[in-house]
Amino acid sequence: MTETRGRFRETGVIHVWHGRVPDQVPSSDLAVLSEDELRVTSSRSGVRAAHYAGVHAAVRRVLGHQYLGVPAEAVRFGRHACPRCADPAHGRPRIEQPVTALDFSLSRSGPYWLLAVTAGEQVGVDIERHTAGPVAETVLTEDELDRVRRAERPEERRHLFLRAWTRKEAVLKACGVGIVAELCALDTSPADAGPVTVEYGEPGLAGRWHVQDLALAPGIVGALAQDAGRVRLVVSRQVPDSAWHVASLVGTC
Repeated sequence: MTETRGRFRETGVIHVWHGRVPDQVPSSDLAVLSEDELRVTSSRSGVRAAHYAGVHAAVRRVLGHQYLGVPAEAVRFGRHACPRCADPAHGRPRIEQPVTALDFSLSRSGPYWLLAVTAGEQVGVDIERHTAGPVAETVLTEDELDRVRRAERPEERRHLFLRAWTRKEAVLKACGVGIVAELCALDTSPADAGPVTVEYGEPGLAGRWHVQDLALAPGIVGALAQDAGRVRLVVSRQVPDSAWHVASLVGTC
């Protein structure tokens, strides 16, 4: 295990990676996937299969090559128990092998992916595309909904909604409960460019999260959540493959 030459925990940073995978599955991607990942890939068709396989292969390469010092196919994933119900089937993902203190969060929207990696802390990310579609009013608080409705242009309303949505998802992924939680009870101040502090008040899971928006590719919205009690510097990392690129970040921590 290298974890970037053994000094990653001491640096006190969060590394953020971002990329886009192709619409076809190269054999080199299939070669590094687990049996479960291959089953999911085979259950899908066309670009959906390619995007799933490509993203999981990319994440395996980043974690294996850049942090753990093992081949991509040697990384084995599992899940933490859900903090709400203790069910390990839908808790936060974790690295089972090799043994490591790394924590990571992955999000995907079509061919685009976003990965945050840190050590000894919980972290959450979410990425979404500016695709056409109505604003889902049922996931917004009354204050969020009021701010979105007061926006004059449809594209502004869509942007505010996606800012709220990605912030919510990032916080809930960091907590480990996912979107089974009540999204409409979590206020993310979408009118504020951020970073913002978001409070999650579910009994037994209450906490304060430092949430910042990420500037990704045009038409892509991203957010990162980390413990507000110990805010870490966010650093972009270069993937050693010209087919990938790294996120640039909005704001400072």
